[in-house]
Amino acid sequence: MDEQKRELLERIEALMRYGKEQETIDPSLLKYLDLDSLEQIVEKLEKRRENRIEEEKEWLAQFRKEE
Repeated sequence: MDEQKRELLERIEALMRYGKEQETIDPSLLKYLDLDSLEQIVEKLEKRRENRIEEEKEWLAQFRKEE
């Protein structure tokens, strides 16, 4: 398997694990995806993660003491 595809798979798996139980993608599926598709998946997951982080910050902010 192409090294660049392996790296993208690892990034995708790491992004999918954020805040959840570990999820994996079967590496055999990569042979059906081109690099552009894998990069788009990474971008979408990174954006989703950013949004989730912001939502968590907003949620936690409600528990801060106001002075």
